[in-house]
Amino acid sequence: MKILGIVNITEDSFSDGGKYLSPEAALAHAHNLAADADILDLGAASSNPDAKSVSSDVEIARLAPVVEGLKKDGRAISVDSFAPQVQRWAIAQDVDYLNDIQGFPDAQLYPALAAARARLIVMHSVQERGRATRVEIAPGEIFERVRTFFTARIAALGEAGIARDRLILDPGMGFFLGSNPQASFTMLRRLADLKALFGLPLLVSVSRKSFLRALTGRAPGQAGAASLAAEIFAVRQGADYIRTHDPAGLRDALAVSTALDGPGPAA
Repeated sequence: MKILGIVNITEDSFSDGGKYLSPEAALAHAHNLAADADILDLGAASSNPDAKSVSSDVEIARLAPVVEGLKKDGRAISVDSFAPQVQRWAIAQDVDYLNDIQGFPDAQLYPALAAARARLIVMHSVQERGRATRVEIAPGEIFERVRTFFTARIAALGEAGIARDRLILDPGMGFFLGSNPQASFTMLRRLADLKALFGLPLLVSVSRKSFLRALTGRAPGQAGAASLAAEIFAVRQGADYIRTHDPAGLRDALAVSTALDGPGPAA
């Protein structure tokens, strides 16, 4: 299991917008996370429903010094963007992962994706295009929606010559599954079914998300315990990657969970 540490180089991310907007702050934060994260997931445009639009040029300007600094240190880098221009730039930087909340819908990008080495985090969202919006989806419908989406998208990427073993599936969480919190809980419970259907690695990103805060009544900065509980559950359901604001907390919880699953000391 691999951990992605979230680095938001943004003004308006729901949890920590503005804290790491400068290259110096973003790099310092990334280096702190890297002690426990296997991969650093860099996002320069927030995707929450209340975020402002950011041009591709601004995204690249925010990302460039951070990617350069982390590559010098040999860190594994993921770029989180749904803008084709930013994705093309990230491919040219030879990043390790591309993370697209739209799941790579733009067929014009497929030749570049096929020629790249980066693994692709293919995310489902009920919005299909753009940032998250508040859409009401019946929880009972969500698994079939996710199944249908991945069936079509995996086929399209494969026909474009993108190797199947480069794909990582993210069913989306929070507003990406709709405004009803129960849709996210339903999807978490069915992660094992999703993995059995497609036989591909799963990434889950629940950290500080709205559906957990709706249940607990906590603010984003107080949602660490709820996030950790959902992350450990996701791992037990077969998640291969967890994207989180708190890699250290997750790393410690996994160590304890693994120890408790073991046989224990001999009598």
